[in-house]
Order: sequence, then structure tokens, then C-alpha cells
Amino acid sequence: MSDSFCSGASKSPQLSRRAFFQVTAVGAVVLTAGARGLSTPAHAEEVPGSVLPSDNIPKFVTPLAIPRAMPRTRTIQRPGAKNIDYYEIAMRQITQQVLPPQFPATTVWGYGTRTASGETFSAPSATIEARYQVPVRVKWVNELTDIAGRALPHLLPVDPTLHWANPPGGPEGRDRRPSFDETPGAYTGPVPIVTHVHGAEAVGDESDGYAEAWFLPDAGDIPSGYATEGTWYAFFAAKAAGKFDVDWTPGSATFQYPNNQRATALWYHDHTLGMTRLNVYAGPAGFYILRGGPADTVQDRRTGRPAVLPGPAATPGQGAGNAPYEIPLAIQDRAFTPGGQLFYPDSREYFDEFSGPYLPDTDVSPIWNPEFFGNTIIVNGSTWPFLDVEQRRYRFRLLNGCNSRFLILGFGDVPGVKVWQIGADGGFLASPVDLTAKGTLLMAPAERADVIVDFTGVPTGSHILKNLGPDEPFGGGEPDEDFDTADPSSTGLLMQFRVRSRRGTDRSTPPEHLQLPPVVHPAGGTTRRLALAERMSASFDGPTEAQLGVVLGDPAVEPATVQALGWESPVSEDPAPGAVETWEFYNTTPDAHPMHIHAVQFAVVNRQPIQVREADGEEMSREGEHEGSEPAKTVQLIGSSRPPELNESGFKDTVIAYPGEVTRVQMRFGSEGQYVWHCHIVEHEDNEMMRPLRVGPLQPGQPRDGSPH
Repeated sequence: MSDSFCSGASKSPQLSRRAFFQVTAVGAVVLTAGARGLSTPAHAEEVPGSVLPSDNIPKFVTPLAIPRAMPRTRTIQRPGAKNIDYYEIAMRQITQQVLPPQFPATTVWGYGTRTASGETFSAPSATIEARYQVPVRVKWVNELTDIAGRALPHLLPVDPTLHWANPPGGPEGRDRRPSFDETPGAYTGPVPIVTHVHGAEAVGDESDGYAEAWFLPDAGDIPSGYATEGTWYAFFAAKAAGKFDVDWTPGSATFQYPNNQRATALWYHDHTLGMTRLNVYAGPAGFYILRGGPADTVQDRRTGRPAVLPGPAATPGQGAGNAPYEIPLAIQDRAFTPGGQLFYPDSREYFDEFSGPYLPDTDVSPIWNPEFFGNTIIVNGSTWPFLDVEQRRYRFRLLNGCNSRFLILGFGDVPGVKVWQIGADGGFLASPVDLTAKGTLLMAPAERADVIVDFTGVPTGSHILKNLGPDEPFGGGEPDEDFDTADPSSTGLLMQFRVRSRRGTDRSTPPEHLQLPPVVHPAGGTTRRLALAERMSASFDGPTEAQLGVVLGDPAVEPATVQALGWESPVSEDPAPGAVETWEFYNTTPDAHPMHIHAVQFAVVNRQPIQVREADGEEMSREGEHEGSEPAKTVQLIGSSRPPELNESGFKDTVIAYPGEVTRVQMRFGSEGQYVWHCHIVEHEDNEMMRPLRVGPLQPGQPRDGSPH
């Protein structure tokens, strides 16, 4: 949401999100139910709700951790069929040195596995190395328990007034928005999880990490009456048993990924209904890199022979501190308490100064924040690390793992560097894109980029990779022209390169000579017109939820009405298996949204301006428990369409839908089943900006009628 929607009703002295970044440069912020002020210095006794100032954190003192490859548990032999790479991967609570060593270790959650030489739990987690057409089977285990087997509480404040997993609701009330007689406090636990491999194409719905297929840990102290699994868990467990001959044991789920798509870098993370923002912020996420196949064959256009990309990558035996020439970089923003623990707001007041009253007395949830921007940057699990590099070419597999923050990587302070993008979400681009002249790369939350950075001509010494994106919601445009860039002393810094002379010979092919595999996009098909909207509060000038919906009518002919829908509304996107469809995202909000569609990779077709108006005298309601209504909006096409950006020429699974535009993507649907599409600003996803997607007909025995409720 834009700053225009952030004027709260409270009259007491308050601190806005913009002021948060200014204040945290000189002192910690105290977030209380009343006025906010400055706390004691960072190493003094911790004040509840206070934030560690970013200026108190030394920068570029920690070496970059290189994610190791996740060790396989075993290989499943299948005579006459492809063998299966089998993993048993758990999510656990661990402590990790995220801040520099003079600070306490931070309690986080991480995925990992047990090996003969020890355990591999970390945040971000080890990389799953997958091979083309070799299935990967993972038993995902919820081990968020203590050593006595008791369920652990959540590390962060969970808002129980959203449409969320809701284990306390029991089997009848799970996966619903509860009602309350008075404003509730935060839900503490036990914690539900379900893992999604983001970008996995043609995966079965039983293995996709559906938001209502969560499960609690197999703990001995689950309160009586609690639901221990989501609405779809049992249905998918039975389906997995029939397809793969596997049994889902309590506190776990076993998923299988076919790996029949183009070679690329995917990533895995939690996807629990109404809790994704918190579960992912706590740490558990990792790369899933698929290699091999015809779309992984790169040639040197000068000779027609196979090209050489910078490598190798990390191997299962390598740990942090080793520096191969292909390096995954997961970039995230976080905030910390003075005691070195993760900070996430426990009140809506943090976002826009609205201090209540909250639900049920108004339509405002007490804890949910429409966006969150941390005042620190972490890369591969450490705040502002450094990386020793040689004067040669490196391949960086980049991920924007932030909750809400759009990143604009700025290479302008690295003299003599050359930067080429060769891949995006779904694999290699149609051809390499030279980013050197502009020196920037825009990445929305959940987007990946495959980039070759050439340090050959960079002087030895230390140089900084910057972030030129904003410390607030992104609406498009250029840094310092259309928005203020991130704080140059904190969130405007990403990491440091320490350049030294090259050792040996760089045998990699210069990126300008790479001949990338051909990209063939689908053609034809039908069109769906979809809407991005937000619901404004009837109690004050601020949003209560983000929304998706449909456009009724043809905006090319006359103004068409936007109909917003909730997660519980019946399925409206129901393509047939094998169908080619063009989806049009009409963005009626003030901000850009990264739109993600599960189980497919798509082509970006174009973007076109739209005119958004409120329909005079009409009211638009949405199904659900909230009272009140929002003035209906209409959209109409204006102007000419513009083609996708050069670095959108390959396949994508996440696309930026800019405000005041329609963004068109085209895809072919594969596996039948129940999936979702949503905004990947996870605060939006967790509060209604997610919709079910059903490919094919209703499945016999599936929960209810195919819609969540």
C-alpha cells in the first residue's frame, strides 16, 4: 500500500514507517500501545518491542556463507524406471550467528537433514540439487518441538483474526476466519507448516504445498480439540499413497517433484494459510537448483561448441567459508531486537499508527501489517557480509527473499565491472542481457535472476553492491526520480566484494558470446481478466486486506467492473489440463505486486495502461464475515501496450504487475488438481490476496466443492 493510505486516526505522537529508518540510525525504537520514543542503547537491557539500530551493527565483517548442497538420504532404486533422489528434511528451531560475532546468536528456524557426519540445519537452508527427469521425493517433517517433544511456540506474533490455518478451531473451524467477542492476543503455537517448492512445474497438487494442507508437529502436548492438520491434508495423503506408495506419518508429508521442466533455480519455503509471512521470516527457505536437459545446453556462438559457465557450485561436502564460482545469493531484510533476536511487529500501530480499537469493534486486525520493511539486510543468513572474489567471472543465482521489499541491485560503485543476466525464474533467457551500462537489476519478492558478474577489470580492493530500491512499497519508476532510494547507511547496502588477483585461468565463456537454448512460448488459447485490489477500512483511512478478483466485462470496449473475491469464494480460475491461457492482471492499487501462479511457468506478453475509476453510486461487496463495502472500481484500457523487458524474455513464475496497468502472461497448464495464485508480498498473500486455482474437474472425494469454503 502506498504512503497515501497510511494516515492513522490516532492523535498521540507516533512514528511512521519512513521515520523508522531515520530513527533507527541513532537509537532503538520502542513500539508500545501508546506513543513511541527512543530506547536505551543497543547493548543495554532489552525493552519489549525495541529495535536494534542498524548503525550499531558493524558491516562487512562476516564472510559470506555459501549454501552447501543438501545431502541425499538415499537413492530409491526402481527397476525399469528412473531412480528417485530421496531426502528426509525437517524444520527445526536453531540458533545461528546472523549478526556479527559480538552480538548474541539469533534463534531462527531452518530446514536440514541428518547425516553420518552431523546435521545440516541452517537459515537459509542447504540447496537441493536436482537433475532433469530424475524425480526428487522429500519427506518434510515438522520438528518444531523441544528436546522433550513439546510443541514450541512461534517466534513471532501470529494474528488469529485473519483467514488462517487456525488449529484452535478444531476440524470444523480450521482454515477459517474466526470470530471473537473481544480483541484477541497473538496465537502462540503449536506451529503448522507446509512446504512449497516455488516454481516447480507440473507437480502434483498433493506435492505442491497447498495452503490448507499444513500439519502440526508430532508433539505430545497438542491441546485437546486442536486440529493437527489442514483441511486438504488427509485427501492429499491418500492421493500420495496411491501415486507413490508412501505413507504420511504424523507431523510430516511426503512430496514428489518430477523435474521435467527447464533447468533453473527454484526455491522452497513455507506456505501455511495466513502464516507464510511469519514462518518464512523466521528463516526456513532454501534454493532448489535443477540441472541438465536440453534447456541446459549452452553453446559458444563463436565456435558452435559447448560453452563454459562459471563454476563449480558448492558440493554436499562443502560448508560455509568455501567460495566456488557459482554462488547462490538469497537476499532478505530483517530487523532485530537489542538482544539479537528477530523483530516483527506485534501491532498494526507499527504500520500506520492506528492504535485501535480493533476487531471485533472495527474491521481492523490488531497485529497484521500490510507490509513490513526491516532495517537490516542479510545475505545467505548474515547481515551485510563480504565475499572474496578474484578478477574473473562469477555466476550468481540471485533470490529476492524479502517479505515486501523490492530490490534494485546497484553495481555502479564497482568500477570496471561487467554484468550480464542469462536467466530468470524459469531458466535461461532467449539471449544474454547486458546490464553493464545501466548497472541495475530490479527484483521483486520471490523473483530469481541468473547473473554473470565479470570482475576481470575491477581494481583489487573492496567494493560495495548497493540496493537502490525504496524503504517503502514500490510502484515503479526510477531511483531518486520517482522514489527515494533505501537508506545509504543500512538498507541501501547489500554486501561487499573484496577483489583480489586471479589465480589460474578463467576458462568460462564471455557472456556476450553465449548462445542460450531456444525459448518457445505457447500460443493461442483463451483469456481471463483478473483484478488486483485492496479493501479499505470503514473505521479509518487505511487498508484492511489486499484482494484478488475478476474483471466483469471487456475493458477494451467500455469500463469494466472489478469484482473482488476472498480466499473462501468459489473457484473462478479453472483451466483444463493442457489448455493455453492468457491471464490479464488489472492492478487497481497504488503499488506494484509480484504475481505468482503455482505449477506453471509462463511467458510475459506485454503491459498496457488502464484507467481506474470508482463506479458512481455503486457498491462492491465481497463474500466473507466482514461487514461494510468498498466503492466499486471500473477499469478501461488506454494507450498502447509495451513489450516485456529484455530480461523477461524467458519463462517466469513471478511477474511484476505495476499500478495503473494490465500485465499479461501466457501459459500452458499441466497437472490436474488444486493449486493457488497469489501476490508474493507475503503480508498480502496472508490476508486475502490469494485465490484457489483448479486445473481440470473436481476430484472425487476432495474437500467440499473444490472451493475452500
